[in-house]
Amino acid sequence: MNLPYFDLTGKVAVVSGGATGIGRGIAEGLAEAGAGIAIVARRLDVCTRACEEIENRYKARAIPFRCDITRSEDIEAMVEGVVQAFGRIDILVNNAGIGGSEKPILEMTEADWDSVVNTNLKAVFMLSKSVVARMVRQGEGGKIINVASIGALIGWPNMSAYCSSKGGCVQLTRVMALEWARYNIQANAILPGYVETPMNTALFAGDIGKKIIKTSIPMKRLARIEEMKGVGVLLASPASSFMTGSAVVVDGGQTCF
Repeated sequence: MNLPYFDLTGKVAVVSGGATGIGRGIAEGLAEAGAGIAIVARRLDVCTRACEEIENRYKARAIPFRCDITRSEDIEAMVEGVVQAFGRIDILVNNAGIGGSEKPILEMTEADWDSVVNTNLKAVFMLSKSVVARMVRQGEGGKIINVASIGALIGWPNMSAYCSSKGGCVQLTRVMALEWARYNIQANAILPGYVETPMNTALFAGDIGKKIIKTSIPMKRLARIEEMKGVGVLLASPASSFMTGSAVVVDGGQTCF
């Protein structure tokens, strides 16, 4: 079947936190659709390994970039490096994020709060601002995909900074959509529920995790990383050319309760 509106041939995507987890699933989907991929993370070795695997599997060009997304100087250097390597940037996936320490509000320190909000929200602002400035100069539009969480819609005890940062990410996405529509740049958010990753395998294999799956997720399972591919390609491709400011929930029905 020929589906040209999902074709990303000739496009270049920057994926923060794209070496593992949800970001890796999205990066693979974009590569499979034909995009060149820049994988961005703090650890260059992890990025390099991911790029090698993506190139071997999908025959797409993939280049690793080390970047601390909470540091503006790192962001500017990385964006310049991507432009030098690929000549352009068409898609930005703001995926990198942290859960932070699980503490009640009364026990959280200012440093606890800042660590989460700086990574999950401020970095989305800074990275998007830098990349979109390039997109505007290119004059050909672009796509911003912000990976938030269903924690933007529901509250979890002891996760105040995380839920606040993800809710802020959704609101920031809406403002981006309004400000950048004039440049033909669409900004949308993905709100995943529980996704099976190496970081949470132990949790969901235990009694507490099994109870969460049984009582909270109508589909009675976790999402698989590869199930992030479809929504990523949709929001990165011409198929979503009239979608902007949207928050797409991918949670197996969890927020339907």
